[in-house]
Amino acid sequence: MATSKVTYLGNLRTSNEHLKSGDTFITDAPTDNQGKGEAFSPTDTVATGLANCMLTTMGIKAEGLGVVLDGATATVTKTMASNPRRISKIEVEMQLPAGVSDKNQKILEHTAKTCPVDYSLHPDIERLVQFNWG
Repeated sequence: MATSKVTYLGNLRTSNEHLKSGDTFITDAPTDNQGKGEAFSPTDTVATGLANCMLTTMGIKAEGLGVVLDGATATVTKTMASNPRRISKIEVEMQLPAGVSDKNQKILEHTAKTCPVDYSLHPDIERLVQFNWG
């Protein structure tokens, strides 16, 4: 079964539908590449997907540890390179709750750094992840 359907709308914009849920979002080409920059660019979705995956896998592990991560956030900074145009670096800065033991922090940080999206990214993409607890 297919995961999603992507439709090119013209003017460097796509509409994206998650087929199981019907949830949708659009992407635009970035302003530095002939686009309007009015929505996530395709490379923004990749970089943001890393943080989504990290927080999701941490949440799964946290439930098993009895740790509550509700309200945790991640700020993502994507850096592009050229020749060829590609993502060269993704920085993720996480704000995580206080009161989590050092042992559980280490387990959760390891879980984040071994999430499926991290394993799926090209090894040449530099990843800088900062975990701020409390």
